[in-house]
Amino acid sequence: MSEHREPSSNADEGNAGVAATQSFYTRWAALYDAVATHTPGVGSLRERAVAALDPAPGDLVVDMGCGTGANFPSLRERVGPEGTVVGVDFTPGMVARARHRIEREGWENVHVVRGDATRPPIAAADSLFSSFVSGMLADPAAVVDGWCDLVGSGGRVGVLDLGRSTRPVGRPANALFHGLVFAASPSKRGAVTGAASALDARIAAAQRRLRERCSDATYSTHALGFARLGVGTVD
Repeated sequence: MSEHREPSSNADEGNAGVAATQSFYTRWAALYDAVATHTPGVGSLRERAVAALDPAPGDLVVDMGCGTGANFPSLRERVGPEGTVVGVDFTPGMVARARHRIEREGWENVHVVRGDATRPPIAAADSLFSSFVSGMLADPAAVVDGWCDLVGSGGRVGVLDLGRSTRPVGRPANALFHGLVFAASPSKRGAVTGAASALDARIAAAQRRLRERCSDATYSTHALGFARLGVGTVD
């Protein structure tokens, strides 16, 4: 009987973790939206990342882990009125705010669906963008593989994340970044440094897999080295 109980226990713990994460981000959706859209420099960072992704007019582009829809304006501008933007997020509060943004702006070619970035509810797309998602994934390399498969050969994938800076100019602010990572985490178990280290490792794994799947992949750092951007065309 123990062979049956252990998987059940692990599944229960996993379900509890998902529920806790959804509850956390739903509770703080309004604050997240304010930070995501009004923090100085974050708008230009998103625009730069979308410009690097460079979806073509008429494309179907997926915003994976779209949050409250902060990337929608830049993505929509790129694909134009003939293109389509589809946001995917698994948190009810984020999805609700993203839908409100779409309704408020009157965007007919922007949509949002509730779904898991590890199991996208979309069969195919021309390009895919994710911002500040990789660090929250248990197996980011496998998820990036799935994203590359979703767009297929010739499709574009862009991954933007925040991690500790390795630049001399940014290192003094790493302690502050540790605290922000801790405050923004649904689970407060473990040390702050441990949380930041895990975040860095996951981001690195995502970027490595992107380079493995895209022979033309480019990598750049921004915002004093805290922002990491990888973009490529799937082979």
